[in-house]
Amino acid sequence: MAHTSSIADEASSGSAVDIAHSLTPTLAARAAEFDETDTFVAENYKLLKEAGLVHAGVPHELGGGGADVGELAEMLRVLAHGCSSTALAFSMHTHQVAIPAWRWRHQKALAVEPLLKRIAAEKLILLSSGGSDWIGGSGDATKVEGGYRIKARKVFTSGANAGDILMTGAILRGEDGSAQVIHFGVPMKSAEVKVVDTWKALGMRGTGSNDVAIEDFFVPDASVAFSRKAGEWHPVFQIIATTAFPLIYAVYLGVAESARDIAIHLAKKKQPTETSMNLAGRMDTSLRAAQLAHQWMVKIVERNSPSAESVNEVMIGRSLVAEHAIKTVELALELAGGAGFYRSNGLEQRFRDIQGARFHPLQQGPQARYAGAMALGQSVNTVF
Repeated sequence: MAHTSSIADEASSGSAVDIAHSLTPTLAARAAEFDETDTFVAENYKLLKEAGLVHAGVPHELGGGGADVGELAEMLRVLAHGCSSTALAFSMHTHQVAIPAWRWRHQKALAVEPLLKRIAAEKLILLSSGGSDWIGGSGDATKVEGGYRIKARKVFTSGANAGDILMTGAILRGEDGSAQVIHFGVPMKSAEVKVVDTWKALGMRGTGSNDVAIEDFFVPDASVAFSRKAGEWHPVFQIIATTAFPLIYAVYLGVAESARDIAIHLAKKKQPTETSMNLAGRMDTSLRAAQLAHQWMVKIVERNSPSAESVNEVMIGRSLVAEHAIKTVELALELAGGAGFYRSNGLEQRFRDIQGARFHPLQQGPQARYAGAMALGQSVNTVF
């Protein structure tokens, strides 16, 4: 196998999608080992960084690749064909870049410019904690002179060991019972920050989605990006949800597509039967439904109008991608027959990895309630 630096050098010209295609064979060759050993895909992160994908979503004017959400989603879909864990972990960084980039382009939000320039210049990796930092918020913020003291435990922090800054928040509780969430960045090299090795999981084993413990970290007043009421949607979270989930679910679409390709390869080794043709047809029909739903998610982002309505449409798409991607992989396993049960053929891993599509917000119950409230003209402010 070529050395990482030479692979990256060969890949570093062209669009983000072209680069992803060139890297996928290398990612695929490493995927099983990371999965079998519960090892974070650190080598792949180095490859992505050297190939220029870390700053692919930063606007050209600020030193980046200038890729929009549609191109970034396609990049992640392609990467998922090679390594599910690499693509999913990297989607968490990618959406944390895409959100300020969208705000810079469409809201003229100059406050995000220094961060975007740093990502491009320093190849910073941003982290998010989807398991802790959704609408309800988590962790404790205590007001002190000049800022806040933070104590928190952030779960599902994908890529924690490779991250430079955790984009997170904590709850500031008032004496009157009110709860505000303040948002800020935490440098991962801070003495008050520790990665806790908790990630032993069913699937996506290489994402390194460990807990991050924050103890007595000081956030100056000037470093608070914004604050919001805990447990209610805020306009910034409408931007976050609209932008992030087409990127995250591009990964699960890629996993389903790769499972389909493996199943077809294995099925073609045997004489086709009425049963196998039926399974193959149902599988491709389910996959097409996932693809079409994901295209809808991307179209909603491209309207450049985040709102309660855009969140609803993206989350409907998220549920449809999850449902049909999972079904596609189930049918792929059935079509492959006994051969699919062997780890060496790759379907077993994809069957485990695709299960992660169930667990990101908005999960099935809240998504249905959100869509129903929208349809019936009711408030969705506290549906999450």
